[in-house]
Amino acid sequence: MPLLTLTSLKKRFNLESGFFSRLGRYVNAVNNVSFTVGKNETYGLVGESGCGKTTTARLIVRMYDADKGQIIYNNGNESIDVRSIKGKTLRQYRRNVKYVFQDPARSLNPRMNVFEILVSGLRQGETGQKKKQLKEKAAAALEEVGLLPSDIEKRPGEFSGGQRQRISIARSLLPQPQLLICDEVVSALDVSIQSQILNLLLEIRSKRDMSLIFIAHDLKTACYFCDRIGVMYSGELMEEAPASCLWQESYHPYTRMLFSSVTGAGLYSQSSRSLGKQELKGKSDYCAYALRCPFSINRCYSEAPPMREISANHYARCHI
Repeated sequence: MPLLTLTSLKKRFNLESGFFSRLGRYVNAVNNVSFTVGKNETYGLVGESGCGKTTTARLIVRMYDADKGQIIYNNGNESIDVRSIKGKTLRQYRRNVKYVFQDPARSLNPRMNVFEILVSGLRQGETGQKKKQLKEKAAAALEEVGLLPSDIEKRPGEFSGGQRQRISIARSLLPQPQLLICDEVVSALDVSIQSQILNLLLEIRSKRDMSLIFIAHDLKTACYFCDRIGVMYSGELMEEAPASCLWQESYHPYTRMLFSSVTGAGLYSQSSRSLGKQELKGKSDYCAYALRCPFSINRCYSEAPPMREISANHYARCHI
């Protein structure tokens, strides 16, 4: 049984904000997204900025509440409907599913030292622990991510960007989670540091036998790091496949465009079709990628394609 199962998840936001905003105008940030994360598996969510990757991750940890759909978490003893839990059950769930943010400079409180940052959340869940025990746990977590135990007295401003990201990872590991959500954790780092953080996460996953959701815009990096990948565009999953299969052969035009943008060869041009956004106004059934797709056909503008299996464990949302 998968550790986490998302089924037909939906979330929309008001397109305009403020007191004088017009009602009834929305953007579908996550639109009918379904996937599973197995035990000791790394699942990648890949796509351009604004495609819904981070919103999906924040729905999983209940930073946002989904409008529709299911999030089922299997903790080994029972299956939990994440959207319905609250109180103590929700706090325990958030200890089992931890979130590592993109920018450690913003997610680490500069006024706190490393020890306070690491154990602040742990204290809320495990009352009664002595400071000596907490310091031992914090020092062990720092060593696990490649830092020194003596670093617990320093403040975030004394570290480099890569070191601050290691502190963020150490903080997420203290409650012994089963699932770690890594939201663009290497995008703000130098290339040489990126590989170190990725190898660290691979080592931690193997050592702790845990699962990861890896969010990225770089499809090449995701193929190296992940077991399976879901490619998102405009709030929808366009393609899903094992990473090794996706690297060798991708089916959806959007996935191919992402790969070509990495290699710099064979870039796709905009669709030659003269249909504009105004002609799609009011329509609800059409392919979200149709206006950018160089291979779009009439059916793409009148019928939303379903996600279907093209080959073994390889799915794509495309008519062609």
